[in-house]
Amino acid sequence: MSDLLMRLRERGWRMTSQRRVVAQVLDGDHVHLTADEVHIRATRLLPEISRATVYNTLGELVALGEVIEVSTHDRAKRYDPNAHHPHHHLVCSACGTIRDVHPTGDALAGLPPEERFGFTVSDVALTYRGLCPDCA
Repeated sequence: MSDLLMRLRERGWRMTSQRRVVAQVLDGDHVHLTADEVHIRATRLLPEISRATVYNTLGELVALGEVIEVSTHDRAKRYDPNAHHPHHHLVCSACGTIRDVHPTGDALAGLPPEERFGFTVSDVALTYRGLCPDCA
């Protein structure tokens, strides 16, 4: 069983066949699918699943904090199931490929106190941009 499915079951989330299929599609390392890509893959497992159901389920998963919505410039939002493991993203500027990265050190340490403008910082989200090996 996938990590996402286990987390959802532990939370007591009502597991319909449609919700289960969306969670199964999102399972895996470095998964950053668009809603349309989730729908295409979900219909292979459950042909009758609607696009609206996929969008609604993704919205619920984001609201629950079980999936992260990742926005990249001028591209469709992508959905990352790696919500409980701190990480950043490496994005190809040409093709949009996204990889999870786990740099060492404290990302917040790079923001000096005088640059926080009184904010209490609770999260850091970094995006590294460049060209993947296929596009370079």
